[in-house]
Amino acid sequence: MKIIILGANKVGAALAENLAKEANDITVVDPDALKLRELKDRMDIATVEGQVSYPSVLESAGAPDADMLIAITDSDEVNLIACQIAFSLFRTPKKICRLRSNAYVEHEGLFCPEAIPIDFVISPEEEVSHYIKSLIDLPGSLQVMDFANGKVQLVAVKATKGGPLIDKEISALREHIPNVDTRVAAIFRKKQAIRPEGNTIIQKGDEVFFLAAKENIRQVMRELGPLDNPYKKIMIAGGGNIGERLAASLESTYQVKIIEMNLERCKDLTEKLKTTTVLLGDASDQEMMIGENIEDTDVFLALTNNDEANIMSSLLAKRMGAGKVMTLIANPAYVDLIQSGEIDIAISPQQATLSSLLRHIRRGDVVNVYSLRRGAAEAMEAIAHGDKNTSKVVGKKIEDIDLPDGSTIGAIVRDDKVFIAHDDVVIETDDHVILFLVDKSQIADLERLFQVGVTFF
Repeated sequence: MKIIILGANKVGAALAENLAKEANDITVVDPDALKLRELKDRMDIATVEGQVSYPSVLESAGAPDADMLIAITDSDEVNLIACQIAFSLFRTPKKICRLRSNAYVEHEGLFCPEAIPIDFVISPEEEVSHYIKSLIDLPGSLQVMDFANGKVQLVAVKATKGGPLIDKEISALREHIPNVDTRVAAIFRKKQAIRPEGNTIIQKGDEVFFLAAKENIRQVMRELGPLDNPYKKIMIAGGGNIGERLAASLESTYQVKIIEMNLERCKDLTEKLKTTTVLLGDASDQEMMIGENIEDTDVFLALTNNDEANIMSSLLAKRMGAGKVMTLIANPAYVDLIQSGEIDIAISPQQATLSSLLRHIRRGDVVNVYSLRRGAAEAMEAIAHGDKNTSKVVGKKIEDIDLPDGSTIGAIVRDDKVFIAHDDVVIETDDHVILFLVDKSQIADLERLFQVGVTFF
C-alpha cells in the first residue's frame, strides 16, 4: 500500500516506523529537513521537504497514485486543507485526519464528500483519555482492550506474589476457575514474548495478556495476583485537553481533582466541569500536595505536555503515598526507563493514537486494532466474511486454519455469545474473530486470511 504521512512529529514518526516494517510504500512530508533526515536514517522510507498542504508538495510526494493520506501534523487547519486538496486535485481514495479541537469534531455533518472529504477523523486526546479511563475502571490492569462492543476484553496484568497461578502451569486455570472460560494470549517475560502453551509456567513479574468475557475479567485477574480495591479518589496534574476530557468522563463516578498552573485555564475548567475540584498550583509543590492529602489519593495522573515535569511530579506523588501513579510520556526513549520503577504505568500518546490509525489501515474487514508493547505486538478484531468456498477461515475448525507464525486466535464473538478459542471451534460467517500477533512481520499473511476470494462478489 502506498501511504503518505503528513507530519514528522512523534506520532507521524511512530506510524511511519510501524508501517514501514510491513512492506508498505511510505512517504513522510514535513517542512523540517532535519526531522526528515533523522527518519530516513532510521527507516526505509521516502521523504519530501515542504509545506504539507501545498498542491505541488503533495504531488511530489506521490498523491496522484497514493492509496491513503494521513494528515497528522500538530495543526488542525493544515490537516483539513491537505485532505481537501488531496481529494479535489488527486482523488486520493482514503484520507485520515488528526483533529485536536472539539470545535470541529462535534459537527457530525462536516466530514463528507459534499463538505470536507475526510474518511476518518482521529483525536489523540480522546484516544488517550479513553485509554486511561479503562485503566481506572479496571484497577490493577496495565492495558484494557475492548472487542465486539465490549463483550470481550483483552487485559494485560503483571503476575505478582500471592496469585494462585504463580509458579503453576496455565492449564491449572481450568481447575482453579472451572466455570470461567479464558485464554492466555501472550506472555512477556523480561521483554521477550513467550507463546503460551498449557504447560507454560507463570512466573512472578510476567506480563500476562488474557482474553475473557467482560463479566469474568476480575476472576481471572485474581488468579494472577491480589486484586486492587476499586479506586475512589483521582488527582490529575495538568488541565489541558487530555486532563479536561478525562475529568469530564470520571467526575460522575469518582472524586476528581485537577491541578493546573494557569489561572485563566483554571477558570475555564471550573465553568466546563461539574463536580471536579479545580486547584491553581504546581503538582511538584510538596506543600500543596500535603495540603491536598496526596497520601489518600488512589490514582495520581501526570498529564501535562512536559515529560520531565510529569516524571518528577509522579515520583513525588508516589514518595508521598499516592496509590497508583500513571504518567503521560511523549518521548518513547523515556517509557522503558521509567516503567516498572516507582511509576506504575507510563502512557504513550503515540501508541494510543497508533492503535486508532491502524484500525483504518488494516486490510480486510478489521474493526479494532490495538498496538501492544510499544508496537512490538498487535491485537485485532476481524469479521469473517464469505463461505467455505470463498473464505480461508469460514467453515473451518481453528486447529485447521493455517495461521502465520506468532499469531493466535483468542476468541470468537457470534451475535451476543463469546466463545473462547479452542481447537474444535468452527468459525462461521460474520463471526468477530479476536487475534493476537507477536510477530508484526506476519501481519500481511494474517490480513489475507480474512480477505474473501473474488467469487464472493
